[in-house]
Formats: sequence, C-alpha cells, structure tokens
Amino acid sequence: MGQEEQKEEREVLDSIYTDEITDISDTAFTISIKLDTINADGDTSDPPTILLHVSYPEAYPDEAPEIDISAPQDEPSHPYLDVSSDKARILEELAPVIEENMGMAMVFTLVSTIKEAAEQIVSERQASVRAEQEEVIARAEQEENKKFHGTPVTKETFLEWRNAFMIELQEDAQKRKEEKELDDKKKRIAKEDKKMTGRELWEKGLVGKVEEDYEDDGSAIDIEQLRVSG
Repeated sequence: MGQEEQKEEREVLDSIYTDEITDISDTAFTISIKLDTINADGDTSDPPTILLHVSYPEAYPDEAPEIDISAPQDEPSHPYLDVSSDKARILEELAPVIEENMGMAMVFTLVSTIKEAAEQIVSERQASVRAEQEEVIARAEQEENKKFHGTPVTKETFLEWRNAFMIELQEDAQKRKEEKELDDKKKRIAKEDKKMTGRELWEKGLVGKVEEDYEDDGSAIDIEQLRVSG
C-alpha cells in the first residue's frame, strides 16, 4: 500500500517540478526550491534557493518522510538568508504540517511550507534593515531641523535660561562696580601726586617766595590752594 502511494506521489511531483526534481534512488530525491523575494533598493542579489532532500521510509505516508535542507554548493551567499544557520527554524515549521498530514502524500505541502518560512525570514530581515535605515534618516532630518527651529521652549528650559541670564547680569554689575572702584582709586592717586613741597614749588617758579619753615620741614602744599590765594 505504501509503495503504491509513494509511486503515485512521485509521478505528481515529477509533473509539477519537472526541472527542479532530481532522483537519488527509487525512494529518495531532491527538489530545488527557488524563493520569490523582492530585493530592496540597491540589492542586486539573486533570489536564494533551498534544496529539499526527501527519503521515503517503507511505511510512508503512514510514517513521516526523512527530511533535510541545504543550500546549493555553487550558490553565492544571500544577505538575508543562510540556510545552514536558519535550518532549525525552517524545519521547525514542518513539524505540525507533518503531524497534520500523516497518512497522506505531503511532500508538495512540505515544499510550500519551506518556501513560505524561508521567504518570511528574508522579509523580516529586509524590514529590519529598512527600519534601521529609516531611523538613521529620521535622526539626521531631526538634527537638520534643529538648525532652523531651535530648541522648543518649555517651562523648564525657560527657567533654566532665566536663571543663567540673572547670574550673567549680577556678574556684569559686579564687574562694572569693581572697574569703577579701580578707576576712582587711580584718580585719587593722581590727585595726591599733584601736591608738591615748598622747595619744589620754588624751583619750578610756581610761587614768588615760600617761608623757610615750609621748605625745611618738606610739608606738602596744595597747588590748587596756592593758585586760588594768588
């Protein structure tokens, strides 16, 4: 009974996968599964291919077929699918399908399941890369927009600016005060320098005669007072 069903299934599979099926023996064969994927912009890679290896046990289809998958040896690596590392995930999708189809020819269904599972992996990874690229673009646009819109004003940012501004005003006022005090001090020193002794006044011809006691004790005489009295 099993061999008759196996023969019938092989005839159906040969008609469906004319160029994709390769006989290994009377009970074993390989089907080449080419995925239908849409490349992202700039991606020139060819759609990946998966080889499904099937071996009928004597009691098939009442017993599950022996299944394995691999990548063609001459096929270049695909950016979004690695059959060797993704094998466990893909084969995991087959377990419930095999369980549901026990007692019936199931290879066609297994091929469809493998194809869908692998295409889903490629699609998810393409979407992940696309999301990362969009995030990078969005961040760049956000930074660019800051140049034109500035920082949004909130209560917190306003208070922070106001405190900084008040501190700046206080520091500026203190600086002006210190500068004024320094300027006043220079003026006092300059005024004191104008006071001269009687001898210095006599030698410079600023007065006609100065009492000797002023000359001797070196007392300072205010020039402005002499000019007024004169």
